[in-house]
Amino acid sequence: MYAFIKGKLVEKNPTSVIVEANGIGYQIHISLNTFAAIGDNEQVKLFTHLAIREDAHVLYGFAEENERALFLLLITVSGVGANTARLILSSLTTTEAIDAIALGKTHILEGVKGIGGKTAQRIVVDLKDKVGKGDLTSEKVSSSYNTLKDEALSGLLILGFNKNAADKALDKLLKIHQEPSVEFLIKESLKVL
Repeated sequence: MYAFIKGKLVEKNPTSVIVEANGIGYQIHISLNTFAAIGDNEQVKLFTHLAIREDAHVLYGFAEENERALFLLLITVSGVGANTARLILSSLTTTEAIDAIALGKTHILEGVKGIGGKTAQRIVVDLKDKVGKGDLTSEKVSSSYNTLKDEALSGLLILGFNKNAADKALDKLLKIHQEPSVEFLIKESLKVL
């Protein structure tokens, strides 16, 4: 829903910030890496993800697009929620996390508080192919990739399709077609599902 928020930094804590943009103050939950990247800047631009739960709508912010992309991949893993993904991104840099996943170094992931052996293995198994050979940006078709895929996936889920099957179909289409529309992705996915 929100690709990024750019504005004046009103309040800064290690776990969240408040950014004023056009007279609206957005509370955005961040990782420690993003906290460090913000530094003493008065004006910030954070790439965002809105997580909608039964009890809350929570906005997460990231200093870099790669960090957001990794966060979005992490929350697709069974047993890894938004807070756990944020904890991983606070304990490891984006590069360290990608390398640990790509190279199957589960012991590095287990070093993160709250991540056990089974969860670390699940993260590696589920994401090893998606993060590529240490380069998460190769998965991105364009800056709108995540939004396009998320919207198309949401549409397919509403239509009653299995999340994993729909996700795989969309990944294949995004590798073939350079700048597809959401409608195109849904229509083409329907042909293979």
